[in-house]
Amino acid sequence: MELLRFATAGSVDDGKSTLIGRLLYDSKSIFNDQLDSIEETSRSRGDAYTDLALLTDGLRAEREQGITIDVAYRYFATPRRKFIIADTPGHIQYTRNMVTGASTADLAIVLVDARKGIQEQSRRHAFLVSLLRVPHLVLAINKMDLVDWSQEVYEQIKDEFTNFAAKLDIADLTVLPISALKGDNVVTRSANMPWFEGPSLLHHLENVHIASDRNLVDARFPVQYVIRPHQDRHHDFRGYAGQVAGGILKPGDEVMVLPSGLTTRIASIETKDGPVAEAFAPMSVVIRLEDELDVSRGDMICRVHNQPQVTQDVEAMVCWMTERPLVPGQKLAVKHTTRSARALVKRLSYRVDVNTLHRDDAADSLALNQIGRVRLRTTTPLLADEYRRNRLTGGFILVDEATNVTVGAGMIIDTD
Repeated sequence: MELLRFATAGSVDDGKSTLIGRLLYDSKSIFNDQLDSIEETSRSRGDAYTDLALLTDGLRAEREQGITIDVAYRYFATPRRKFIIADTPGHIQYTRNMVTGASTADLAIVLVDARKGIQEQSRRHAFLVSLLRVPHLVLAINKMDLVDWSQEVYEQIKDEFTNFAAKLDIADLTVLPISALKGDNVVTRSANMPWFEGPSLLHHLENVHIASDRNLVDARFPVQYVIRPHQDRHHDFRGYAGQVAGGILKPGDEVMVLPSGLTTRIASIETKDGPVAEAFAPMSVVIRLEDELDVSRGDMICRVHNQPQVTQDVEAMVCWMTERPLVPGQKLAVKHTTRSARALVKRLSYRVDVNTLHRDDAADSLALNQIGRVRLRTTTPLLADEYRRNRLTGGFILVDEATNVTVGAGMIIDTD
């Protein structure tokens, strides 16, 4: 079955964890002992209902404070699709966690409280979804039961958010009214909102078209591992393992290996289930080449006339993820696809206020959870595309070489 990854975001107490709990509960994706446990916890806290948010708020601090701190991943399936959910925090001090959870998502759900309308955090999350190039966005207007299922409230919030989203790069926006606590329009259509003619949330998740979201034009295959089993009289095998990052590759295709620039043809494409006629993202495969070339981890197999940029200078939007600020002149390690390099921070062009979208051109550093445009110079050339064209070959992480801690996540704007 097709897999859909989606992330939830929104202001504190908008009901993200409750919504995920409702999806898991109504789709019968939780065990009886899990249900018994959260029922007992809900009773011990004096709640008059079973708090489904406890299914995702697993950390003790989260349960005590009633907030989501870390990214919680949950899995469930329906007859139509498999799902991986990333429940991300709403607090601004956990922006890095939200970026982590949404970076691999096919779809993002931004929740708003129908009583409060669009908040500053709602705009911040929409901006981050746009920055991370998440292809599909759902605005879920939650707690409709607390505004008497009002169509007027729904239309007002929808219009305000749509006007704001027009300033961003959001390809597909869907607006749904729901009640996560009561289950209205989450898995099944709500009888309390007959004026709404759209689908339930789960129906939308099951049917949203994601096959065309991946780049099927630019063939990209970062080599992760060279397979060379023991050679004997009868068998001499050399293959290159990795995950297809873009395009479609077939046996017989003429390809180029970067950074060497040598050309050859694909002899065969193997998977754990045997040879295949073609490979496309996000398949993990082993590619055999017709000629014996010097190919190692970090190299990339691509088309002869469709290559990524081979560059040591990149302009990128960077989300900073640690207490020690990013400043020009800083040296960091870069991990980009399967290639590693060292980098020098040449310049901080501006810092973005993620709440107002204002650019601060006078900024001289990036603090924890801040985002800005940074120019890097790497010691080893990167084989990169712009992030808007390919999220896999356009994204990277920055690592502190002394502690080996991931300190930043980058999205390449320009590879000049």
